[in-house]
Amino acid sequence: MAHDSVSEKQQAHELIERLAPSQVSAVVGLLQAILDPVARAIVNAPIDDEPLTEEERQAVARSEAWFEEQGGKGIPMEEVLADFGLKMDDLVRKDDPQH
Repeated sequence: MAHDSVSEKQQAHELIERLAPSQVSAVVGLLQAILDPVARAIVNAPIDDEPLTEEERQAVARSEAWFEEQGGKGIPMEEVLADFGLKMDDLVRKDDPQH
């Protein structure tokens, strides 16, 4: 039996109409993720199962040691941005309708 995409889309519309506003927001996010080719590629990318090199193992150990020295706290985002001459207000979300 062939798929009837028109009736499936109509059914999707009818189901969306029955959702609560908070559920619509979740569905919109899901649809955006489905339609975003980059997000889809990331989700479908194969798991990186290559073993770490000795150099990579050492780098991980150094970063874990640094993190421990910081008391388990990273660098605040504001500080990272300041290193590049930016502020939080300089960040623009892709889905922000004002930008």
